[in-house]
Amino acid sequence: MPKLTSSDTVVLGISRDSPAANGAWAKQIGVAFPLLSDMDAKVMEQYGILQRTKLKGLPFEWARRTTIVVDKQGIIQHVEQGDTAIDPNSAVAVCLDMHQKSK
Repeated sequence: MPKLTSSDTVVLGISRDSPAANGAWAKQIGVAFPLLSDMDAKVMEQYGILQRTKLKGLPFEWARRTTIVVDKQGIIQHVEQGDTAIDPNSAVAVCLDMHQKSK
């Protein structure tokens, strides 16, 4: 993601999978940024993307696919959830805009 690198931006992925599973998945799909493991879902809980329901009467949790852009001050500048969160173009645009404004 050269556009993000040139805009002084860091990209991280996070999932509930183990570090080993994240590493294998990243290698399989060619991800070039770090994938963090949030196996206890504490980060996902804090960002409000952890979903809870009951499945056949048992508690079930999953994380909504989400792209979040956080600025250098720790302020969330962009959130995209669902199927469109897979495409990084809107997050890239937000990052580039933030970079331009900081000049």
